Amino acid sequence: MPTPLIDRISIAQEAQEPWPKDVKLFQPYEVEQILLPDNANCLAVQAFLKMCNLHFQVEPRANAEAMSPTGKVPFIKAGRFVTAELEAIVQFVNGKGKSLTDKLDSEQKSNLRAYMILVRNVIEIAELYMCWVDKEIYNEVTSIRHGSVYPWPLNHFQNREKKKQIVKKLKLLGWYNKSLQEVRQEVQLCCEALSVRLDNKSYFFMDSPTELDALVFGHLFTILTTPLPRNDLAEIVRRYPSLINLVKKIESQYFKKDTKLQY
Repeated sequence: MPTPLIDRISIAQEAQEPWPKDVKLFQPYEVEQILLPDNANCLAVQAFLKMCNLHFQVEPRANAEAMSPTGKVPFIKAGRFVTAELEAIVQFVNGKGKSLTDKLDSEQKSNLRAYMILVRNVIEIAELYMCWVDKEIYNEVTSIRHGSVYPWPLNHFQNREKKKQIVKKLKLLGWYNKSLQEVRQEVQLCCEALSVRLDNKSYFFMDSPTELDALVFGHLFTILTTPLPRNDLAEIVRRYPSLINLVKKIESQYFKKDTKLQY
């Protein structure tokens, strides 16, 4: 049934209202539950909101993924609006009159989107591969953390169903049958492209951060600081000093009061 006109007008008016004071960012529990790719995406959104100087409160929930309108984390609740994932949250924030890219020209904005897609299609997929395909990491980390919020035997069922979903996605993307060496090569090429784009500057575009900086920070910081049986991805990231400097700069500037983000 179509939304009544009066409701559409009300929603449109609310979208233009100032940023609410009680915005909540929902994500899985960090200590015992969250996995590498989800942690990276949650941290990227936190970094973006901090870069925009927008107040929010992190709300951990065991069922955050099920609560999300897209089935992915994180998501924010701002007034009547519930918005999930970085790109949609960026659009929502832009609708509030706050943008980190308003000084970029059309070509720069196109390049920014291309690099964000690159991070999504390589680094994030590599994180999924490491968590769900690599047997050592799956057995020692993924199965334990993902199943930690469910009672036995539901935890085994949930792990099996989630793994089935991830494997299906990786097969469709042509990543499931890649060797570990091939995955490492993909990540190295991606980091090389990001490093060339950064070119020892403070940020990827101009002298201030954008959502691309937030996304790269979320993934690289998480890769560098997440304890795993093997740190294949971290070993690659550490080869690029300019990317490490970007991570340290954003951590220091936007997370300096959050002791949980210390190396």
